[in-house]
Amino acid sequence: MTSIKRTKSDRNLGLSTLQDISALILQSHDLDETIRNIVDLVALRAHSDVCSLYLLENDQETLTLRATKGLDESTIGRVSMKIGEGLTGKVAADKQILAIEEPHKHPDYQYFAETGEEQFHTFVGIPLFDHNHAIGVLVVQTREHHIFSKEELATLSTIAFQVASIVVNARLLDAIDHYGRKDTATPTTEDDTEDSESQQSNTLRGKAAYPGVVTGPANIIDQQFGFSDIFDECNIDLPAELKRLDEALRKTRIQTLYLEKRVAEKLTQEDAAIFHTHLMILEDRGFIDRLHILIEEQHSAPYALKKVISGYLEAFGQMEDPYLRERAADMEDIGRRLLANLVGKNTEGLQLHHSGILVAKRLLPSDMAILDHRMIMGMVIESNEANSHSVIMAKALGIPAVIGVKSAISKIKPDDNLILDANSGCIYQNPDQSIIDEYSRLGQEGQLEKQRLLELQNIPPVTRNGQRIHLRANIGLISDVNVAKTHGAEGVGLYRTEFPYMARSSFPDRQDQYLLYKKVVKDFAGTPVTIRTLDIGGDKALPYFTQPKEDNPFMGWRSVRVSLDNLDIFQTQIEAILMAAKHGPIRLLFPMISNMEEIRTCKIIVEKAKDNLRKEKILFAEDIPLGAMIEVPAAVRLASHLAKEVDFFALGTNDLIQYLLAADRSNPLVEKYYDPLHPAVLLSIGCVVAAAHNNNIELCACGEMATDPACLLALIGLGIHEFSLSAPYIPRLKNFINRIDTVAAEELLQSLLLQADSHSIREALDQAIRNLPVTDFSVIKYQPQPLQIKSRGNATRLQS
Repeated sequence: MTSIKRTKSDRNLGLSTLQDISALILQSHDLDETIRNIVDLVALRAHSDVCSLYLLENDQETLTLRATKGLDESTIGRVSMKIGEGLTGKVAADKQILAIEEPHKHPDYQYFAETGEEQFHTFVGIPLFDHNHAIGVLVVQTREHHIFSKEELATLSTIAFQVASIVVNARLLDAIDHYGRKDTATPTTEDDTEDSESQQSNTLRGKAAYPGVVTGPANIIDQQFGFSDIFDECNIDLPAELKRLDEALRKTRIQTLYLEKRVAEKLTQEDAAIFHTHLMILEDRGFIDRLHILIEEQHSAPYALKKVISGYLEAFGQMEDPYLRERAADMEDIGRRLLANLVGKNTEGLQLHHSGILVAKRLLPSDMAILDHRMIMGMVIESNEANSHSVIMAKALGIPAVIGVKSAISKIKPDDNLILDANSGCIYQNPDQSIIDEYSRLGQEGQLEKQRLLELQNIPPVTRNGQRIHLRANIGLISDVNVAKTHGAEGVGLYRTEFPYMARSSFPDRQDQYLLYKKVVKDFAGTPVTIRTLDIGGDKALPYFTQPKEDNPFMGWRSVRVSLDNLDIFQTQIEAILMAAKHGPIRLLFPMISNMEEIRTCKIIVEKAKDNLRKEKILFAEDIPLGAMIEVPAAVRLASHLAKEVDFFALGTNDLIQYLLAADRSNPLVEKYYDPLHPAVLLSIGCVVAAAHNNNIELCACGEMATDPACLLALIGLGIHEFSLSAPYIPRLKNFINRIDTVAAEELLQSLLLQADSHSIREALDQAIRNLPVTDFSVIKYQPQPLQIKSRGNATRLQS
């Protein structure tokens, strides 16, 4: 068997091909013409005899040949197969690249006489999918034997992703036609009534997205993306209007590239990835064609843009898929910037003239990229999108934020004086002097307390009787690293690796993951970093990975269960972690373990990963601590057995409480049942602690439970001396830890474990805290309530 020998220039599938595909998108007039041009280009650049594109029909079962270079073109639209049928169907079913020689010898090979494929000796199939929907397969074939390199396959994968985006955008635009004739719904009178009734109050409430208390003037961003002032025009100059649109598109693309670069420099490449999606939409032929059609019907370019963007927003708003609904924000962002370039407005108009608290219906990604972050004291957002890109950026920058604040834009006026209490989700609008004075006093005390706590940054948390406590940070993105170090975290107790996966358009390869983990471990310079393997499912989905529709996803196919069913993804991540571990102390953590078979299989995969790295002669850490996350009741009952299989436990308090008490912590209807001090919770944690101590393995408690002083006192009393939590809490908890006595805490817990109700337990813990030599515990209070004004005669007191 011989292989084709090619020079570096012959094999140049790379950047120039991707650039030419972008150009083809703009030159083509519809989806069919675009994909025909793409298969011609890829066949030419790959020196392949065939490049074909198969797309999935609406029945979600049938793949049909839609474009080809090299096969008989009369077969387009006539050759089809079911998912799983033949080599192409296998690629769609497995969602993995298949690259083989002598394809006719493969057990899944199926002969289609009309295509004449028996003459080809190399077959490469690359799946096309978007979010959780398979959409097709790109196939490359050669008559000569050729082994495609990793670089060639990686580039073909990138091309396939770009083709998938083109197909998805075209189909979404088609879907909008179904909604285009529907009238926009008007607000209900019930909402109007509710608004008018609440208008009398000068206190607004929402949901805390990032904690903090700030005071300052309101900076209103009333977007409406400018379309409310756009009306149709008569007697337009058609060529001039089309030229005006093309120039606006060109300017907006350049600005989008600038925004991507700016965010990547300020935060990370992952944070900036959203603008790559914006660029693809701006280059989408279908999007541009809809604009051209409306202009050619004698509508002005701004009016055409208004109609197209409105159609997108209405269609996306009605879609059940949350991933697609979130794209409405991207369309709004693109539409607003494109309109500004059409009408000649300064797109830098969001520049702030003074520091203040931003108030907006929805803060778009480009807003956060353009604005001077130093002038943003806090954020008040009407939308309730806790995981929006702008809120994620605000968290990374440490900006106090409250979301889900109803009618904030209509109730708050420009330059209103605001007190934003993002600890409790409360906003005071033009507060009276008593509230201003009290917050001023609290602010001064807070600054003094903050300064005093910063002095503790390099002092280890040690209890009064000399017990060393370790406080580590939970992180998800690279931008969290500096926050953790600033607040004195002793390494990472929980690195949620799914967040970098979420910021990408496909699974990161081993090298990308290795570089990411290497950067984190080197940044923490010798302190341990615990890396949890991929934990998707439940409320965490990847846009490019198929998740089954489940009635109860939190109890379904998630976390380690997904990893064990996708061993190639799982082993790739473990190999990357092992490689990064040679740069510093890493601990490998497996989430949601519920039986012995799971943890034993995980250990086998680790050994396979090591064997693979040895074969490739890649350096890695041979001896790396392995841990199990205890977060389901089954793991609690098996803790004594699991402790014999691993080097450490990570106690996932958030999920453990949720599963033990059957109470979703994000569901307001049952949040009162989510009780960290429930006797069943404390007894279960006590069992895990005993199993860890009896088997001489480490135990770290991860989650929000430890941020409540009463809960922290209980956990220390149960014998836990290592915690991982949100980094900003660390200085305050360190201050608290330095004033408690573990012996007294353990004695207290022994008596409290006999209690049958959590109310008695909390009362006893609160009393114990009041007896400690701490002057003001309000600064570390767990989920603080908003201040309430209570009048006693002529004296006004504020109670928290």
